[in-house]
Amino acid sequence: MEQIINAINNVIWSNALIILCLVTGIYFSVVTRFLQVRYLKDMVALLFGNKASAKGVSSFQAFAIAISGRVGTGNIAGVATAIAMGGPGAVFWMWAIAFLGAASAFVEATLGQIYKEVKDGQYRGGPAFYIEKGLGVKWYAVIFAVATILSTAVFLPGVQSNSIAISAKSAFDIPVEITGGAVTILLGLIIFGGVKRIGKVAEFVVPFMAGAYILMALVIIAMNISQVPSVFGLIFRSAFDMEPAFAGIFGMAVAWGVKRGIYSNEAGQGTAPHAAAAAEASHPAKQGLVQAFSVYVDTLFVCTATALMILFTGKFNVVNPDGGFLVENVKGMAIGAEFTQQAISAHFPAIGSEFVSIALLFFAFTTIMAYYYIAETNLSYLNKTGDSKVLLWSLRGLIMGATFYGSVKTAELAWTVGDIGVGLMAWLNIIAILLLRKPALDALKDYQKQKSEGKDPVYSAAKMGVKNAEQWN
Repeated sequence: MEQIINAINNVIWSNALIILCLVTGIYFSVVTRFLQVRYLKDMVALLFGNKASAKGVSSFQAFAIAISGRVGTGNIAGVATAIAMGGPGAVFWMWAIAFLGAASAFVEATLGQIYKEVKDGQYRGGPAFYIEKGLGVKWYAVIFAVATILSTAVFLPGVQSNSIAISAKSAFDIPVEITGGAVTILLGLIIFGGVKRIGKVAEFVVPFMAGAYILMALVIIAMNISQVPSVFGLIFRSAFDMEPAFAGIFGMAVAWGVKRGIYSNEAGQGTAPHAAAAAEASHPAKQGLVQAFSVYVDTLFVCTATALMILFTGKFNVVNPDGGFLVENVKGMAIGAEFTQQAISAHFPAIGSEFVSIALLFFAFTTIMAYYYIAETNLSYLNKTGDSKVLLWSLRGLIMGATFYGSVKTAELAWTVGDIGVGLMAWLNIIAILLLRKPALDALKDYQKQKSEGKDPVYSAAKMGVKNAEQWN
């Protein structure tokens, strides 16, 4: 079974997907004239632009739900894995895919808003919705919805719960079965409350968890301020195969940086449009800009914090593709969150490992919450006949089962299965947003025009000539 899973992963994560992600990010950055730089001020201002309504969550709640999905185990264990497999240079390629991916995130989130609809008394939307309504290709939309349910309800939860269980075992010596059971029960208490409860929990937890983690990183950076230039120099030299210790693994640095970057920030993957569509907004581009900013928070802030903490202390290994290690600073560990635990413990021996374990609990748990919301949205899309409690309860049972199962399985298998889920969704969604780019790019132009006229932008689908966007007429 593991050989089959690895074979599937190698096909999905071939160089073709890596090139597609990079080219798509470059294309959208160029055609939007690098909106990720030009509209940075707007991104921050729009975070608190709209309040919740009976049908939709607030801009900040949608941002928090999306951050819940983006900021997860990839920010701790994923960064460590990228460094282990691709060397310090992988961090640069994580930054690159985040910067370029912010433009892709804008496009997919804006499309999610344009083609949203009201189902079950609340806004629903995402790639399946905009593929059917915008492209008019229903079979493609159904494939995406099915693939997304499989990914977010079966493949991906185990990656998050596995990291929680392993870090709890390392920090507190708690058996993985007990951690897995506790996480599963807590998840059930939240997801049975629906999207409103998920939004409220995310709104409270996300700022706290990200703020505490970044604060810890800033303290460690301040303690090692003299090393900052040399660490950044190491990252840049390694990224372009100019560091002797990591010579010859340029391809691995790019591949693992892009792979873990996409896994972490999810730009272009098709997950964030679900949260974006749930927001109450007067113009689709507003939520598009908010979601573009969430990519920055994930990678440029949280992932960078992890990378610097690890590289300051040298608590990492780098795998040699030909066998063994190019660098082996941590005996008996090849990859994983343990690097981050040991790095923080080097500065704070009394609390380092425990701090990472608790941070990982918050990061990964909120990601599983976001996965459930995404899976529920796609189930709602497939269920054209209306509300079905049997299907909804089955989905909840499935994601809870996957969460517990993943917590007791090996980390390597969990990550590989998770990569398949991420890659499959990325393939389907990136092709869709490239084909459906015009409504999103026109929405940005309309937003720019109204802003230049001193107006608070308001969108009209009829005025823009966009069909099947009933919520904007």
